[in-house]
Amino acid sequence: MHPPDADSVLVRHGELGVKSDQVRRKMEHQLADNLRAMLDARDLSGDIDQRRNRLFIHTDHPEGVTAAAADTFGVTSASAVTTTDATLSAIADALATTAREQYDGGTFAVEARRAGPPAAHPFSSSDIESTGGTAVGETIAGLGGEPVVDLDDPDFELFVECRADKAYVFCEQRAGPGGLPLGTQRPVVALVSGGIDSPVAAWKLMKRGAPVIPVYVDLGDYGGPDHRARAVSTVKTLASYAPGHGLSLNVVDAGDVVADLTQNYGSLRMLVLRRFMLTVAETIAHDCDAVGIVTGEAIGQKSSQTSANIAVTDAVTTLPVYRPNLTVDKSEITNHARTIGTFEDSTIDTGCNRVAPSHPETNASLEAVRAAEPDDLFERAKICAQDRAVVPIES
Repeated sequence: MHPPDADSVLVRHGELGVKSDQVRRKMEHQLADNLRAMLDARDLSGDIDQRRNRLFIHTDHPEGVTAAAADTFGVTSASAVTTTDATLSAIADALATTAREQYDGGTFAVEARRAGPPAAHPFSSSDIESTGGTAVGETIAGLGGEPVVDLDDPDFELFVECRADKAYVFCEQRAGPGGLPLGTQRPVVALVSGGIDSPVAAWKLMKRGAPVIPVYVDLGDYGGPDHRARAVSTVKTLASYAPGHGLSLNVVDAGDVVADLTQNYGSLRMLVLRRFMLTVAETIAHDCDAVGIVTGEAIGQKSSQTSANIAVTDAVTTLPVYRPNLTVDKSEITNHARTIGTFEDSTIDTGCNRVAPSHPETNASLEAVRAAEPDDLFERAKICAQDRAVVPIES
């Protein structure tokens, strides 16, 4: 819902405002670039105007642009606004016009925020709320309604942001993902199986500003075409949040290694396989100038993810392994997957659970795993990584 004559979208960010001026300006420029890329990806037009702690997108497509901004990392919220002069009379007129078009019954409220030095306006935020509330109440009465103010939980609420030169009236604040603009941190490699957990973990690193380099380890006969297809689909969804950042899927053929481990190794094979995968990821990270690895693991969710076993698998790499799902319940991860749009593809049945042993080790020691794994495991991992196929993903 937006004002009938909305001409711009007000974009808010959070953490950028507490950075030093130099860092904030750099991050705001990156956010503006990301917003332009998001608009281009959705065939939307708009001119971006950067202000301190705010960005404005002047557009003829307020609804679509608001939705695009609300999907952009670093944005805390976005509102389609109508722009008016920073005077009480102009603000009151804009509020009345919006109420006339959008009010559909119930209690109402007007919330205002005035920014700028005291000398910029001969009125306060409370004055805007009082004068604007009167104008809205009169409009509701003129529509045949009974104007009842409820400042705690109104059925209909209008907002005003008044800055030094202009004021902006709007009906809603559409929540964005928050975090930092993508591209403000160094990239990381994301091990993406296409299951529920790993795309969510990758998305969370992207939210913190780190571009991801998705890596899919193909399990051969133990994965199959559906296993690979769901990985491609979930990465395509991730790419929709990162237009302009050239997301590609690195496909690593590990079918022979997986068959060997599955047929010839017992209760430790999942840990050996995880160490193989982390070595693959580390090799690709060095090739791509990435500074870490992200996985979807959560403590205790699977046998390979007990606190003891994670210590064993992490010992294979010198890079930090980020696990943003580490302490999160499966139900919460699943709900997050639904929210970002990866859940449906992630739940395609692929049969890859055949790799897991019937009685996996849950409390392994590093010495036991090292003694069990093949002598050439890491050399094979590096060769597989170097022979990978890079598949461009269109958002």
